[in-house]
Amino acid sequence: MARFLADATVLVHILALVFIGLGGFLAWRWPKVVFVHVFFAIWGVLVNVTPIPCPLTALENYFRHQQGLGDLPGGFNAYYFYDTLFPRSFLPVIAAFALALLALSYVGVYQRLRHRHDGEETHARPVHLG
Repeated sequence: MARFLADATVLVHILALVFIGLGGFLAWRWPKVVFVHVFFAIWGVLVNVTPIPCPLTALENYFRHQQGLGDLPGGFNAYYFYDTLFPRSFLPVIAAFALALLALSYVGVYQRLRHRHDGEETHARPVHLG
């Protein structure tokens, strides 16, 4: 059971990372998602640039301990991504790309919200007093 829960935690962790990277684009369709995304994005940055531990990594480590395994060597990103999906030397490029993607998604959210409000104003009926 611990192995299944550890694997499920990995899946949730990967989905959270995808949401951090691409969730701003969901807000183009569903604008209120941006509030959840801002929280996830800030959390993702804090976990990666400060010593704050990621609760999902801690949960996976807990389930690994239940199986008699140790902590993830180097943490979640180092274990699953660095030198597996991409070379560690590409990390600055990937970080810059991720930040550009985040900025682009938020520019899109802003544009959608601006046009949405502009559209509401142009279709409003004039109010006649008297």
